[in-house]
Amino acid sequence: MLASLVALKSAGVEGVMVDAWWGLVEKDGPLKYNWEGYAELIKMVEKLGLKLQVVMSFHQCGGNVGDSCSIPLPPWVLEEISKNPDLVYTDRSGRRNPEYISLGCDSLPVLRGRTPIQVYSDYMRSFRERFKDYLGDVVVEIQVGMGPCGELRYPSYPESNGTWRFPGIGEFQCYDKYMRASLAAAAKAIGKDDWGRGGPHDAGQYNQFPENTGFFGRDGTWNGEYGQFFLKWYSEKLLDHGEKILATAEEYFKELEPNYLEKWQEFIGITKQDPMQQN
Repeated sequence: MLASLVALKSAGVEGVMVDAWWGLVEKDGPLKYNWEGYAELIKMVEKLGLKLQVVMSFHQCGGNVGDSCSIPLPPWVLEEISKNPDLVYTDRSGRRNPEYISLGCDSLPVLRGRTPIQVYSDYMRSFRERFKDYLGDVVVEIQVGMGPCGELRYPSYPESNGTWRFPGIGEFQCYDKYMRASLAAAAKAIGKDDWGRGGPHDAGQYNQFPENTGFFGRDGTWNGEYGQFFLKWYSEKLLDHGEKILATAEEYFKELEPNYLEKWQEFIGITKQDPMQQN
């Protein structure tokens, strides 16, 4: 590792990026963090006069484009998932995706007494406490993963098991019991209980094209009253998830990016105007 960093420094590189994998750091149990490998890396980076960008990675590594290793979620989290499979995203056919905890349970104490948002918050607080002396000088940027592959999205096009192939439309991931309960509550709130029974029935399958579905076609049902209701709910759930995580990130890393949450809220204000921009 040191030799590689020396070579990068000699080539004029200013800094490097590393994922701080949840599945490695908190693998021994809830609130049991092991940052030692990252501490060694940060010391090497500092010694060479390089800068470091750290990504808080709360997703599984493996199964996506560019993944060259396998790092699942922490074993104790996988144990909870085995007892309650609805903790992960689920498609209409009941396929479960273990890449990331479903945002449907963001505010529920489903991870041994803590909510997923609390778990992510505790993780970031632990990182800050361990490396506070390096923030701003060596660690100059923090990025925060917010979904599969670290992206703020649903796992609508899983590649790992051949379920999806480019350029298929993918499928909605709103069928775990927590997402279904949220959809039902949103529908009931506007007096449309029938709309809360599930996602669009005519949205097609993973490898279809938009024009071959009743929902996504040019004159599809996406543009009807129900379609607009569903897309608004589905996209705003995603945006709210991002806002919750970034509010925590700003609390712990505000000196690195003072306008973190402010910029995000500005983005939300723009994006919420058009639910069709969200996949």
